[in-house]
Amino acid sequence: MIKEYEINLARKCISFATEAGAEAARVSLGKCVTDAYTLLNGQLDKATHSADRSVYIYLFVDGRYGTFSTNRLEENELHDFILKAVEMVRMLGEDRARTLPSRERTAKDAVTGNELGLFDESYYSFDSDKALNDAYSLSRYEEYMKQEDLPYRIISEECEFSCTADDNYTVDSQGFEGRHKETSFGTFAEITVEGHDGCKYSGYWWQTTHKASQIDFGSISGQALERAVRQIDPQKRKSGRYRMVLENTVSSRVVTPLINALNASAIQQKMSFLEGSIGRQTFSEGLTIMDLPRTCGKNGSRLFDTEGVATEDGPIICNGVVQKYFVSTYLANKMGIVPTVEDVSRPCLMPYIKGETLSSEEKELSLKDILKLSGNGILVTGFNGGNCNPVTGDFSFGVEGFAFSKGRITHPVREMLITGNMLELWNNLIAAGSDARPSSRWQIPTLAFEDVSFSA
Repeated sequence: MIKEYEINLARKCISFATEAGAEAARVSLGKCVTDAYTLLNGQLDKATHSADRSVYIYLFVDGRYGTFSTNRLEENELHDFILKAVEMVRMLGEDRARTLPSRERTAKDAVTGNELGLFDESYYSFDSDKALNDAYSLSRYEEYMKQEDLPYRIISEECEFSCTADDNYTVDSQGFEGRHKETSFGTFAEITVEGHDGCKYSGYWWQTTHKASQIDFGSISGQALERAVRQIDPQKRKSGRYRMVLENTVSSRVVTPLINALNASAIQQKMSFLEGSIGRQTFSEGLTIMDLPRTCGKNGSRLFDTEGVATEDGPIICNGVVQKYFVSTYLANKMGIVPTVEDVSRPCLMPYIKGETLSSEEKELSLKDILKLSGNGILVTGFNGGNCNPVTGDFSFGVEGFAFSKGRITHPVREMLITGNMLELWNNLIAAGSDARPSSRWQIPTLAFEDVSFSA
């Protein structure tokens, strides 16, 4: 990954910039290597190898600001490149709100990049032969083809195994230095089947982990097939207002508009339906979202943001009350408000059942539990387009999934539309599970809402 001489070059870039007249500078050096193997119907279809090395240089010159990048790490070339970059910044318009974050806000504990335990040294044992063999172990196509008298026909199976190593080192002219390293191993399968009605249905499943020992090769294809087969024979459902359960694979879709609306850039541009919501009871008291970026060994954890500002564990929304905005140094200066971090790292939505108090020792709240709790309604397992208006919070999404009655799934439904407003939706929250997928950076579990408008 990043070598010591490359780190020294990044430090020299700071010197080059200040010597050329920059008031301040930040340099971010990144390396990323990815190998991926894709199989189609049990045969190798595609093998890719990508290696990226880049240097991003952020220059603050005479009240002006510019960003430049290169993948050339030769000292003489970098020196000349930065001299020209500084001169170019001087030709830009002034923007005094552009500054580095104060030194006391930056991280002091990201020294080696391994502090969070996200880099698996066994990554280096994944040569091309091993990675390809692991990809082959995902496929069950030949097994499927031997099965007879099935009520469906396998059209195709696509599987992929990928392994990635990422290393980032950031340094600025105020003395901040921080490093973040992580590995990622991913498995994916998508199955397409044809039902007896001649219609085709697809299902997929995936897993991502930073530890090679946690990779699941055996069940990925089988789960993708199960998700495809259970969609066969969808039935029409009348329009109306139903209880809606969102599976943990798609539940983040209704959390994303909330996080986006809490970004200072949206607020500054008058593009946020949560402007002025700090400290107010805005949502159901059951909605608590924590940002937990400093949890060791978890996807999405990080000790600093791209500015070098130290992250911290804490609430984003607590019992329905908005606790913080995501405010970069630039927007804090521009808007005259207190800076935080520039964006969410690892949002975790806490378990909840309306009318009950859950202790930390509460048993697992799974999809099965929440379906039983919800009684009758529609389980959404997929989104098919749609959008949310960032100014008003009004949304319209195409969905598919299953009708359920008395807590049991009865039949699949497709091509339905849900409409409403995010504030109204989240004030109708009746349950949140404790079953967020470990593979996801966003830890959003199964969710249940009442009185949601569905159109057939």
